[in-house]
Amino acid sequence: MFFTSKRSGGPGGFSDICLATRASLEDDWGEPEPLGPNINTSGFDGHPSISSDGLELYFCCWDDNVDRSGGYGTSDIWVTSRLSLSDPWAEPVNLGATVNSSAFEGEQDISADGLCLFFSGDRSGGSGGWDLWVTARKTKEEPWGNPVNLGPEINSSGTDGMADISDDGSILFFVSDRSGGDNVFDIWQVPIIPIIDFNGDGIVDSADVCIMVDHWGTDNKLCDIGPMPWGDDIVDVQDLIVLAEHLFEDYRLIAHWALDEKEGSIACDSAGEHDCTLNGNPFWQSTGGKANGAIQLDGIDDYMSSPFVLDPAKGSLSAFAWIKGGAPGQVIISQTGEFGGTWLGTNPSEGKLMTGFSDMYFGALESESVITDGQWHHVGFVYDMSTFHRRLYVDGIQVAEDATAVSGMPSDGGLYIGTSKDLEAASFFSGMIDDVRIYNVALTAEEIEALAH
Repeated sequence: MFFTSKRSGGPGGFSDICLATRASLEDDWGEPEPLGPNINTSGFDGHPSISSDGLELYFCCWDDNVDRSGGYGTSDIWVTSRLSLSDPWAEPVNLGATVNSSAFEGEQDISADGLCLFFSGDRSGGSGGWDLWVTARKTKEEPWGNPVNLGPEINSSGTDGMADISDDGSILFFVSDRSGGDNVFDIWQVPIIPIIDFNGDGIVDSADVCIMVDHWGTDNKLCDIGPMPWGDDIVDVQDLIVLAEHLFEDYRLIAHWALDEKEGSIACDSAGEHDCTLNGNPFWQSTGGKANGAIQLDGIDDYMSSPFVLDPAKGSLSAFAWIKGGAPGQVIISQTGEFGGTWLGTNPSEGKLMTGFSDMYFGALESESVITDGQWHHVGFVYDMSTFHRRLYVDGIQVAEDATAVSGMPSDGGLYIGTSKDLEAASFFSGMIDDVRIYNVALTAEEIEALAH
């Protein structure tokens, strides 16, 4: 285990890189020892990152223009290598002017395949004071390429650093002082997801397989998605394995609660990271649902709550669920927040399907379809931003549509399943709900009919 330490025994600098070893995974760690003077200097040497084969050690050095010749700025990234695990470390080499600048570069982490190096720094071209960057190379023998900023989706206006990439390359961990955390600095994570839908039609299917086959054996960047998300510079069986794992996935589906759990207080989102929390005392129906299991709500205080899923003002959306039971005035799906509202519910007089989406300015859209008859019904709401119309569906058939344009109201609230956004007593759903789906597009009539059947 390599780590940074200010313990005695080193060259006497601000900090040194130390190594602790153990005979086996079951044994205790031995006494740490600082690496030799060819690596540790009288300045700051730290943030070690060892390659998966153990033959390269990346680290950063502060004040390197004073203590280590060949540096470029406040802090540089260096690498030392060895021929085998039993050989000594060679003299460190600076990664050069392509990676290092006159600013700070450090806190690096090498990917398991050795082809991507994530680091942080305050070099020009970033989003904030301290950003995350990545540099890549085609092979371990080639030089590192120009660093790329990870962009505003990851970097904030504050400090983002201490990158740590998972062994399979699927998750990047980092430290940030951005808003939304519990402390001044928190550990955050972000998934690294390969783009599998090559033709952009929203479905991963045989058409995408054909595109990959057409580029087999080449270095086509579009199809080079494995074994790491950033590929390995050749389209081969490794990429086909990744593609096969995602075949027939619908990337327009951004939240999907199948509600097939048998116990517990969490309803898992199989399409994203929007797991629902059960509130009150809902009952899991492991059998008897429309598709496998379902959730039984008591109409008194049972409901499910999710984190933020989407902002209705930013694009089209579709929401669907299977329901059985319910009563007039009860709510199936709502969005919380000042401008949130009922996406799917029943009118208070007859139990007909309605939506209160944007109703504070445009009024509710009601259908003539009663859905509180104790039978299973597939109910849906679509907001189509190409027409600015709301549409309602029951059992795959359109039952209502706006005659005039309705604008979506901005909202950053989460979703409630089984009650209104204000938890009104009369809005709690009494019955079973199953297979709730949220899409970030307006599904077509044909797609909705297929969902219902």
